[in-house]
Amino acid sequence: MTHARDMRIDLLGAHPRLFDPPEGDPERASGYPWCEQGWRDLLARMCGRIEAALREGETIHFSQVKEKFAGLRVYWRGDVSPETAAQINEAVALAQARAACTCEECGGVGQLYVHAGRYQTLCEAHAKGTVIPAEPGRLDVHIVRAANPSGHASRRYDRENDVFADVDPGDLGIEEE
Repeated sequence: MTHARDMRIDLLGAHPRLFDPPEGDPERASGYPWCEQGWRDLLARMCGRIEAALREGETIHFSQVKEKFAGLRVYWRGDVSPETAAQINEAVALAQARAACTCEECGGVGQLYVHAGRYQTLCEAHAKGTVIPAEPGRLDVHIVRAANPSGHASRRYDRENDVFADVDPGDLGIEEE
């Protein structure tokens, strides 16, 4: 079984353009991923999508990649076109949506739990504490910023296909401002 540390170092080695790990001390890399091995696949997908989006001469580096309150947080900086930035932000949004329904321990289908004040996304086998139920109809709905007149969009995450589908906010009972 791969340990979380090994998973992190493997990810850095596979994507040095994004992490710029120091020789001999990869844990000091900018953006060293502080999350468990269950999110290995979604981090690898995110990195692959970002590298595919980068055009000739464009660069980015992660400043932080971590789990916080059971969600994936990704912060980056770089010299990219607005179009590439949009693609990077979409790759990050997809990874965050997947993290919200993926067990941090094993990568299986997970949901939000709280135990001793700590929130985690876990599967039933790794569950600790109490499940936090999603509002009816909102289990896989993510409100994201988008370029539209209202400044945001409601999208449903399709875990099986790892894509978003737009959803009418009115159908979800979300009032638009």
